[in-house]
Amino acid sequence: MIMNLRLFVCWLTLASCLVTGFTVFAQEKEQKSSTPLRAVAVLRSTEGNKVTGVVTFTEVADGVRVDAQVTGLTPGKHGFHVHEFGDCSSADGSAVGASAAGDHFNPTKNPHGAPDAAQRHEGDMGNIEADGSGVPKLNYVDHTLSLHDGAKSIIGRSVIVHEKADDLKSQPSGDAGGRIACGVIGRVKSQ
Repeated sequence: MIMNLRLFVCWLTLASCLVTGFTVFAQEKEQKSSTPLRAVAVLRSTEGNKVTGVVTFTEVADGVRVDAQVTGLTPGKHGFHVHEFGDCSSADGSAVGASAAGDHFNPTKNPHGAPDAAQRHEGDMGNIEADGSGVPKLNYVDHTLSLHDGAKSIIGRSVIVHEKADDLKSQPSGDAGGRIACGVIGRVKSQ
């Protein structure tokens, strides 16, 4: 009887430890999954340009918040896109400058369009507009971009700033001209 009681107490203690362990594990997993994903692209000029900046992407409930801090632009609108490859090694400022970045990121093969269009490239972020001193600020929520692993993820791709405004309709890329800055998008360490 005493042996059965000790065995029962031992099993009860073990069961209690298991339940506590699973509860702590579930809480830690929930905390990690509730931490929003973040990514950043550090923009560097293509040859002959002086555009630099940082673009931050943060997961929010209804999409991805895009926050761009850029300097060195001429006043006005400039095409602003995610391109298919994370390669900014082509530095020339011609119409195909930063050509190693490829075309607009478009895994769904949709036509080019505005950021709020029903059908658009995943990488179509429209324009970034610089004020009279050449400093733009962009902060909006994009409902198409994804930071999660998979075919639609922008992680490892690049952000391109163009010399002219994206007209949001010309195919295949909005007639935005040369590529004046490029930055590879990388995931930021979760906190």
